[in-house]
Amino acid sequence: MIRQNRRERSIIKQKKTLVIVALFAFFMGIAFVGGALFASGNYWLDQILGAEKSTPNIDTSIPPGVEPGTIASIVEQAGPAVVKIETFVSTSQQSNPFFNDPFFRDFFGQFSTTPQQKVQQGIGSGFIISEDGYILTNEHVVEGAEEIQVNVVGREKPLPAKVIGEDHDLDLAVLKIDAGDALPVLKLGNSDDIAVGSWVIAIGNPYGLDHTVTVGVISAKGRPVSVQDRNYRNLLQTDASINPGNSGGPLLNLQGDVIGINTAVAEAQGIGFAIPSDTVRSVLNDLINEGKVRRGWLGVEIQDVTPTIADHLGLSDLKGVLVRNVLSGGPADRAGLQQGDVILAIDGKEVKDSDELLEQLRLIGPDKKVQLTVWRDKKSTELTVTLGERQ
Repeated sequence: MIRQNRRERSIIKQKKTLVIVALFAFFMGIAFVGGALFASGNYWLDQILGAEKSTPNIDTSIPPGVEPGTIASIVEQAGPAVVKIETFVSTSQQSNPFFNDPFFRDFFGQFSTTPQQKVQQGIGSGFIISEDGYILTNEHVVEGAEEIQVNVVGREKPLPAKVIGEDHDLDLAVLKIDAGDALPVLKLGNSDDIAVGSWVIAIGNPYGLDHTVTVGVISAKGRPVSVQDRNYRNLLQTDASINPGNSGGPLLNLQGDVIGINTAVAEAQGIGFAIPSDTVRSVLNDLINEGKVRRGWLGVEIQDVTPTIADHLGLSDLKGVLVRNVLSGGPADRAGLQQGDVILAIDGKEVKDSDELLEQLRLIGPDKKVQLTVWRDKKSTELTVTLGERQ
């Protein structure tokens, strides 16, 4: 009997031990599986969201491919050559309505003159291109101004400026100030070399906020844009922020050279335009020495070639410019150009449309002999023309 009780107690003890071991193994298994799931979850979260510990310490304010401090260094060097331009006009203060009455003016001669008040007309930007004070800006910045004042970095007072040369169509103007000593300058770069996607820096005075810096890229090249009565044919497009007051300021590449003059902003956000520096360089001497841009002139009325015209004249494509009328006694008339001719090329350079013809004539200039390739009677012929000057 005693032996039987001992055996039962031994069996019960073994069962308890087995239960404890099983429970321990069960909880250890749960802990292992839970840890594995937690680690796996963290791994996939790291892969999807990017774990902080695996993310490199990158300064996101620096554009890709640009060394830290590059933009700040360019701005520091270029900034002093960027100027703020303020324009003024005079207006009459009519303090008494009787001043408009001729009888009143004749009778009270001492009141015949009305007081004048100088009123600010506009604010724009510009940049110095020579140590003796020549400044480039947009023509629309100074258009109609009676007085121009230029604010130069480091000068307590603005300096008076005069217009040396201007061109309405290209929207360019050259001003001159006398600072009494050498001024900081900016260099014109080569806009043809700038690639779409290249980083650029705009400096100007948007809304009168001095020396505001914005950064972007060249979004496109060769954009034709019409703004009021100006038809720009070849602008750089950028997403660098450009606002009223930026007009005339420089658009710089990462070498600190001017590759454009900030000119216009579209209604859409992130779309601004600049006149290419190569366009500026081609007319700069004329603006400084002649006071205007001298353009070559043929003395013809022209239009683009349409499919109907091409078919009628036997042209294989739509390239070239149709001569609608020839001015009597003009350069084209003297050279034998006729109504109905199609100008295909100038000095071997193909002419695609009217805008391209006018641009080529501008670049060539007046008083130059050129060879015209003309389509007449369903075959091409050559004519030599001495260009006049477009007025």
